[in-house]
Amino acid sequence: MRRKLAAGNWKMNGTQANLVEIGKLATAHGESAVDILICPPATLLHAATSYAPLKFGAQDCHMLPSGAHTGDISAAQIKDAGGSAVIVGHSERREAHEEHSEIVRAKARAAQAEGLMAIVCMGESAAQREAQNTLDIIGGQLAGSIPDNATGENLVVAYEPIWAIGTGLVPTLAQIGEVHDFIRARLERRFGAGVGRSVRILYGGSVKPDNAAEIFTVPNVDGALVGGASLTADAFSPIIKALEAV
Repeated sequence: MRRKLAAGNWKMNGTQANLVEIGKLATAHGESAVDILICPPATLLHAATSYAPLKFGAQDCHMLPSGAHTGDISAAQIKDAGGSAVIVGHSERREAHEEHSEIVRAKARAAQAEGLMAIVCMGESAAQREAQNTLDIIGGQLAGSIPDNATGENLVVAYEPIWAIGTGLVPTLAQIGEVHDFIRARLERRFGAGVGRSVRILYGGSVKPDNAAEIFTVPNVDGALVGGASLTADAFSPIIKALEAV
């Protein structure tokens, strides 16, 4: 049985004052039946880890363990700060920083080498969806972005259609199901049934308290990677409760 995961990506939001929101979540969901992961800005990661038993991670990492890479953060540094996971391959990194799948794969491999769980993101653009190329795009990103040593412990796949991120647009349940079933089948084909069935697949893209419950009814949706709605306990807690109820 795959343990459900509610992951929050704070992106470039939050200061020390916002840690109170994490405190509220820790109080409300301290004994949750699902995993709860918050990925705040790197400036807050170490401070956030005091709010156990929630888990914490980073929003990106460099592919190398150290070196002359001004402004970057390594997987070892994330681990040292108390992080247990890192998001790689988010569309905002793939687009704004031109990170192709080979780079994403190297970052995921670096994270896994340090014992971190890599949350590998993938998704299609609106134009690709309209051209009915979604599964081709996802298939290519799966093949190119995921390291060969993937397990259910060191890998999570997050499907985030680019056109749904922060737009309020959400795919139909059938569209979500089609992609998640496709990802599951590809994981099983590549890694075998055991590993392929153990990897959690999250949905992300305008997940809100009012649509989370129905999204979580879709087979092979093992949780969510949530952006804006994860910034406050008032918005994120109902999403977590919806996942706990599945």
